[in-house]
Amino acid sequence: MPSALPDGDPMPETGALPPHALAGAADRPLGFYLHVPYCATRCGYCDFNTYTATELRGSGGVLASRDNYAETLADEVRLARKVLGDDPRPVRTVFVGGGTPTLLAAGDLVRMLGTIRDEFGLADDAEITTEANPESVDPAYLAALREGGFNRISFGMQSAKQHVLKVLDRTHTPGRPEACVAEARAAGFEHVNLDLIYGTPGESDDDWRETLAAALGAGPDHISAYALIVEEGTQLARRIRRGEVPMTDDDEHADRYLIADRALSEAGFSWYEVSNWATSEAARCLHNELYWRGADWWGAGPGAHSHVGGVRWWNVKHPGAYAQALAEGRSPGAGREILADEDRRVERVLLELRLRDGCELSLLKPAGAAAADRAVRDGLLETGPYAEGRAVLTLKGRLLADAVVRDLVD
Repeated sequence: MPSALPDGDPMPETGALPPHALAGAADRPLGFYLHVPYCATRCGYCDFNTYTATELRGSGGVLASRDNYAETLADEVRLARKVLGDDPRPVRTVFVGGGTPTLLAAGDLVRMLGTIRDEFGLADDAEITTEANPESVDPAYLAALREGGFNRISFGMQSAKQHVLKVLDRTHTPGRPEACVAEARAAGFEHVNLDLIYGTPGESDDDWRETLAAALGAGPDHISAYALIVEEGTQLARRIRRGEVPMTDDDEHADRYLIADRALSEAGFSWYEVSNWATSEAARCLHNELYWRGADWWGAGPGAHSHVGGVRWWNVKHPGAYAQALAEGRSPGAGREILADEDRRVERVLLELRLRDGCELSLLKPAGAAAADRAVRDGLLETGPYAEGRAVLTLKGRLLADAVVRDLVD
């Protein structure tokens, strides 16, 4: 089952934020994340807050049903409007994730977006994204999303190889994600992403090269490539523990990353975050950049996390408990934390260092600044005019990003 929520302070039943959270809000972009917690089946590597029909049966009744989920989530958007009061900001980004958002009818996703438009307004150049399972969409579905205001879509491809998909318990047919890209383009989507995973047990370098070639051949303008992380409590972790499949290997992950960066760079993609490449600045995922740059976002849905002005909170995880809270006029928040200045500094280093622009050296304490000097000498951070006053990862540094970050936050 999904991992536990963090500890934190109690969340006010009204969801009210301390006054300082909205100070200077007009200068920060505002985004919405909408979590759809439903999946047809559970992938063996996934520990996200998702539920299959079997898992929900008898554990939440009608309140947990996906049939009325769009209206339930709309209730939280309306709560957000009350909490944020007269905040004048139009919403800059909306990202619908899961789970499998496209298990809902296209009209439900459009209705959820419509509530945000009605309550907050959307920026003229708002980025509106949904994730999609390749097997749960068709041309008519995609056309309905585009007509309803979505302009970016992200398909879960993971791999082009059947034996790799089988280890991941992915159910889509190889070749279907690539066809979806063409269908999305035909529907008028301006930006299309493919999500890939490397380092699956049993995957070879050639398997990964074929996956990259297939993804690039489909013509997306954004590709995300993530190393497989084996999370405790997942089916894949149990299979590895029983010796059914081999454990993932860090050296193989590094090799696959280098293969990806080379192939994507040669195809005209540029990295702008350690795991993300785009063909242009316009093709970047602006919503994720809000996270990485510490902007404001409201996460609606079971288990969703939010951040506004240094206050972070998270919702109850179960769809039934989530719906019950909103039906009773209460915030579905399970807990929150108010970040101290030092917490926010550390988070800026942790997140911004992963970006192509890096983080400002002025964020570092003396020990971190000394570590940055060592990292430059070791070839982990860039030198020269581009990196003037900033810590910017080299390709070698990207391979060791977690270790570099640990040194710099001291």
